[in-house]
Amino acid sequence: FFSPCASRATTLAHARKSRTMSCAAAFSLSARAAVSVRVATPSTPKRATVATTPVAGLTPKQSRRVKRHTKIRSKVNGTPDRPRISVYRSNQHTYVQVIDDENQKTLLAIGTMSKNVKEVVGGEEWKSKTVDAAREVGKQLGEACVAKGIKSAVFDRGGFVYHGRVKAVADACRDAGVEF
Repeated sequence: FFSPCASRATTLAHARKSRTMSCAAAFSLSARAAVSVRVATPSTPKRATVATTPVAGLTPKQSRRVKRHTKIRSKVNGTPDRPRISVYRSNQHTYVQVIDDENQKTLLAIGTMSKNVKEVVGGEEWKSKTVDAAREVGKQLGEACVAKGIKSAVFDRGGFVYHGRVKAVADACRDAGVEF
């Protein structure tokens, strides 16, 4: 069996140099697999960014919300003078935080699971996911903000539609004396 190349070593060197194999028909499949070299391009270093996506897999609906929230967070930022009010709405509860992004501190946090809200709304499970419960969360958050001296803030709806429970939190917080 005649190969146009002088030897197997010469063929391997030639294949590595040219990244293609000129006498591929002369070798068996295993030899071709050994000779073929995959060239990986070096990856360019990327800028460090804050990840807002969880590690676990997301449903399409959750991934759309995370995408909206990422867009919102690129524009909304909390400062010590004007912190960010962040709302998270789960199927069962509503959670709200007042965050100073410059110092990376949570100034206040309240939700439908807190004792003060449960006393007003009721302890039954279904009552925590109503608009009235969210309104009570916003009212108590506004009162706590005014007590801490926070008169103005920026509102982060967290990628959720400004409707229902999210709107109830914002309106009640405004009524308590916090400006958005």
